[in-house]
Amino acid sequence: MHNAHTLSSSPSRTRTLLSLSLAVAAQFLAINDRAAAAEPALSGFGAAGGAPQAPWHVQGLPTQGSKPLTRFSVVDLDGKRAVKMEADESYANLVHPLSPVTLSHLAWQWRVEKPLDTSDLRSRSGDDTVIKVCVFFDMPIDNMSFTDRQLLRLARSKTTDFQPTATVCYVWDTQLPIGTTLDNVFTRRVRYVVLQSGNDKLNRWLPEKRDISADFLKLFGDESKTVPPVLGVSVGADSDNTKGHTISYVSGVVLEP
Repeated sequence: MHNAHTLSSSPSRTRTLLSLSLAVAAQFLAINDRAAAAEPALSGFGAAGGAPQAPWHVQGLPTQGSKPLTRFSVVDLDGKRAVKMEADESYANLVHPLSPVTLSHLAWQWRVEKPLDTSDLRSRSGDDTVIKVCVFFDMPIDNMSFTDRQLLRLARSKTTDFQPTATVCYVWDTQLPIGTTLDNVFTRRVRYVVLQSGNDKLNRWLPEKRDISADFLKLFGDESKTVPPVLGVSVGADSDNTKGHTISYVSGVVLEP
């Protein structure tokens, strides 16, 4: 009778153990998913006193030539680990590439020490930024106009650095009102949003957080009705067109769901 009872209850116990195993596995997967989501998409800048650490790297124009590169260094300022950007008649971006990832928000803090009063993003001679934070999107090249496709292919043929199909750049401008959006005067592959304006907030850390999905659709909605994956983020400053000298800082750059 004991053996019969054991045999008759085995299927029940098996189902119970199977259910428990599935529950534990599901919990384990959920923990792993939360851990993966909690991992930062962007690496830190590295130790103060040196150059930004990989995968951050300095990237110039496809046709940079002998034009100087903007200088990037890691510093501690007011308790914040930051990248100092000094543009002196120069151009460059500090780029962090990513495998295609779907994220919707970008947060950071920025600060301007030496502004650029002669910039004017509406003209080629004034197309410089004291500070910008940009997001690269993997928009299908077929969404672009024929002319833009040819120009992008030409740019890609001149450099080994990746040239994205769509870039949203947040800028601190001298003249344009906050909320202004406009295309880069050299290429429509880059489009600007002015988040800060003027010189009344110099030498102060200002926090920013943007819904990059909404901003992409606002700026590139004429070419795409859906938000493509993010391929990278950059920070930068340039003064090659205005022949100026700027100093600015960016800290705590974080991509979020």
